[in-house]
Amino acid sequence: MAAAGNYGMPTWERKMRIFLCVFGLILSVYALHVELSRERNPEYRAMCDLGESVSCSKVFTSRWGRGFGLVQFFVDQDSALNQPNSVLGIIFYTLQLGLGLSVCKRAALFLVFSSWVSVAGSLYLAAILAFVLGDFCMVCVSTYIVNFALLYTNLKRRRALEGVKEKSG
Repeated sequence: MAAAGNYGMPTWERKMRIFLCVFGLILSVYALHVELSRERNPEYRAMCDLGESVSCSKVFTSRWGRGFGLVQFFVDQDSALNQPNSVLGIIFYTLQLGLGLSVCKRAALFLVFSSWVSVAGSLYLAAILAFVLGDFCMVCVSTYIVNFALLYTNLKRRRALEGVKEKSG
């Protein structure tokens, strides 16, 4: 068994979670920066805009860049509920980091559930990216990878906590 670090969790898990969440936060903050910069200045060119079909700003400013392109069907496009996907990412990675430092079984269950939701969202947005927008967004694909890695990390945590229950029960 891996050595347990702080908070009673394996050291590898703690380091991996911190790395993934911080990387996810950086990607999300950058995505928000690109979207806001592009809204202020339509001529803005982001570092991740490498060509016509490799353009993150094109993706972030598309209809699917806010509320997964779905929220606008329920509220006005300018509603406070129709946030950029990057804001949702900032909230998600912050929750993953904060709750991930807890060894509580409820927190582990929430982490797994929210990771499954993020992976479902990633698959949906990847399909939009490939089949609707016909674009490749390095920032987007990187967040999809982070989301899958967090799901794996959270499933390992959940199994480890269930193993503790079985051993002590």
